[in-house]
Amino acid sequence: MRLHLTSPSRGTWRLWRAIALDALMPFIAVVVALCIGALVLLGLGKDPLLAYGAMFRGAFGTASGLTQTLAKATPLILVGLGVTIAFRAQVINIGAEGQIIVGALGATAFALSFAQWPGWFLLPLTALMGALAGGLWGLVPGLLKARLAVNEILSTVMMNAIALQLMNFLLRGPMLDPAQIAAGTNIPQSAALPAQVWIERVVPRTLFHWGFFLALALAIAVTILLWRTTLGYRIRAVGFNPAAARYAGIPVATVITLAMVLGGSFAGLAGAIEVMGVHRRIVEGISGGYGFNGIVVALFGRLHPLGVIPSAFLFGGLLVGADQMQRAVQVPAALITALNGLVVLMVVSSAYWSQQRIARRQSEAARPSEAHAKDEPPLDAHLTPDL
Repeated sequence: MRLHLTSPSRGTWRLWRAIALDALMPFIAVVVALCIGALVLLGLGKDPLLAYGAMFRGAFGTASGLTQTLAKATPLILVGLGVTIAFRAQVINIGAEGQIIVGALGATAFALSFAQWPGWFLLPLTALMGALAGGLWGLVPGLLKARLAVNEILSTVMMNAIALQLMNFLLRGPMLDPAQIAAGTNIPQSAALPAQVWIERVVPRTLFHWGFFLALALAIAVTILLWRTTLGYRIRAVGFNPAAARYAGIPVATVITLAMVLGGSFAGLAGAIEVMGVHRRIVEGISGGYGFNGIVVALFGRLHPLGVIPSAFLFGGLLVGADQMQRAVQVPAALITALNGLVVLMVVSSAYWSQQRIARRQSEAARPSEAHAKDEPPLDAHLTPDL
């Protein structure tokens, strides 16, 4: 048997270049989106450098902006983790927005109902109730998907609308702050949560609270769940090939439902943390678009729990900096929404092209190449036997 020793060849270089390009694709997508946004700003007669400079300074250039960015990143991490779990099972969870609302409602109702309990007991239970409410809200589309093959995109979008109307009803009726009724203002918000369930601020007089570190710990926990547990293996197996997973004895319907429940639980926890750490009560618009932005965060993080962390930090900064850009260059609020939409479009497109590139490389590796015909080693091997 002869052994062919190969040095890092053109094929090896192509392999590493492809891997690096796939890793950088989300960042390239953001740059392309920002370039398109710059063209729009030029069309409006605005200076793109001035606008983007204000945006990044507002998000990362000051202590106030940085703490706001971290505060925005907290619910984005939690929602992104839930979306990651669902997407790993090939379940597209578009319902995080409604799950955040229901989680916030559940946490608020529980805390107000048992306000006399001590904080060491009430605080974790309040967060748990928010996660439970979000999980139950995710259970409905999960069962519809698993048992009746109902498209989860449609069902989760409709569940979002139901959650929104439920919040509007409760905040104008049963959960309306009694102080607002007495004053005759009727601002749609609940009574303030008892102080013992407030999550303390890391930096005084800012919105940056200790819930951020809980989100980091949960990102590590989800990583362990997906790659070091039987349940995580089943979730990923169902995502790769449901038919093969079913043949291997994995209860596919149960796994799909559980993935949606876990996704809803993380979104519901994000709603509870937002109430306990930022607003200290539920207010209209509590979700803040985190449910939809969390999908982009998960995709940008390549559907990896640890990748969600820097992704959430970046998009949290974009949310904070967009407000500063709007004030600095006087652009309409619709442009900020359009810019976020461009980022979504480019990130999703980059994920598609990355998948196409991976499929093409796998196809090339599967069929005999000209190098094999000439008794040469494969392009991506360093040591191959020749019998």
